[in-house]
Amino acid sequence: MDKKNKPNRLKYIALVLIGSLSVALGAVGIIMPVLPTTPFVLLAAACFSLSNEKLARKLEESKLFGSYLRHWRTHEGIPMQTKIRAIIWLWLGLGISAVIVKTPVVIILLGVIGTIVTTHLLLIRTRKEDSIEVLTSTGTDT
Repeated sequence: MDKKNKPNRLKYIALVLIGSLSVALGAVGIIMPVLPTTPFVLLAAACFSLSNEKLARKLEESKLFGSYLRHWRTHEGIPMQTKIRAIIWLWLGLGISAVIVKTPVVIILLGVIGTIVTTHLLLIRTRKEDSIEVLTSTGTDT
């Protein structure tokens, strides 16, 4: 490998690693309410779009993360059922964490985090239940 291609190769590797780590953190964020899923998925999409088109397309077509990207890109909002599920899982996870930890400062911190995340979810535009997806799984207009 010559010296001209080395910076491009390092950039590629760094972007793919950051994107992959972001996908992993986003997946953990689905389960652990203290990690925000959407910012990690958006970071992964940006990294992959700058480095590996195949990974970017795979992320957009993903059943787990594709909807995050479509909702973000179209500003159409989040379905009410998704909001309700997210808030239930958020508080369930925070409650379990509080019971396990039993430290007053941590319990207060979890309550503050839960309140902020719940407020954020409630302030996000709610998509009407009967509306259809604007984008197909490949991310192109229908």
